[in-house]
Amino acid sequence: MKKHLIILNPSAAKGSAFKKKDEIEKLLQQNGLDYTLIVSEKPGAPVSLAEQACDQAYDVVVAVGGDGTANEVINGLMAAKQAGKTIPDMGVIPAGRGNDFAASMGVSDQIAQAVKALADGKSRLIDIGQVTGGDYPHGKYFGNGIGIGFDTIVGFEAAKLPSFLSGTPGYLLAVIKTMFLYYHAHKFRIVMDQETIEQPCLIVSVMNGKRMGSSFKMAPNAKQDDGLFNLMIIDQVSRTGMIKLIAKIMAGTQEGQPFVKMPLSGTIEITALTGSLPVHADGETICRAGSSLSIRIFPKQINLITEG
Repeated sequence: MKKHLIILNPSAAKGSAFKKKDEIEKLLQQNGLDYTLIVSEKPGAPVSLAEQACDQAYDVVVAVGGDGTANEVINGLMAAKQAGKTIPDMGVIPAGRGNDFAASMGVSDQIAQAVKALADGKSRLIDIGQVTGGDYPHGKYFGNGIGIGFDTIVGFEAAKLPSFLSGTPGYLLAVIKTMFLYYHAHKFRIVMDQETIEQPCLIVSVMNGKRMGSSFKMAPNAKQDDGLFNLMIIDQVSRTGMIKLIAKIMAGTQEGQPFVKMPLSGTIEITALTGSLPVHADGETICRAGSSLSIRIFPKQINLITEG
């Protein structure tokens, strides 16, 4: 029987994740899983716990929380892998505000279904990205995607909202506020595998997954095992144009629209020619005012438990 290390982030969803602990344990027992559940004590603890699990005969490390918790587990597993260790599979029980990584990778947003998937044990290899720059000069791994510009400010504003404003309503409110805070696009240089772009960029999304912000389909056609990022680059648009474009992004129909480019690339270098780079990776702040970033993809790195 496989041994599962369950890492629960009590701060996820502003404390709501911890309230689901008893429900999750009951489901784990009902599904006959062999598990050890640890409540992480502080930010960053899931990184260490996941890395240490590689030396403790665990077969699966499970992130219980939101995108930030999954990101920390990914960083722990990747650190171990880069050190030459054989790493466990990864599982996710979504208990955060947005749960974009889980949704992008084919994990149910229903806790009971996510636990059943752990019991079934079906999995697939997924690509993992790494961003270097800002507050992480030695690099930080990510599973879902990077946001630069407007959508990063949206994330900062959404994090300030009360817990009852989660998911799509919270992000939409943050979008409206951000339209008045971050409107003028800065000029970036974006160097990709096949081309270089220099232009004003209101939004740059570098995606391994499909969505951010709960309902915004930045890369509806993304594949998580093809060794390529899907980018969404948006030029300067009017506020009215932005409202229309947001509706397109939510529907996943933005490709081909004016002011939108959606190239593919395995490596990316981004430099702010004017202004700066506010950046997040999987919702975690990389920098608030960076000058340059390097981004690369590592193909088929982590075996993720999904619904198949």
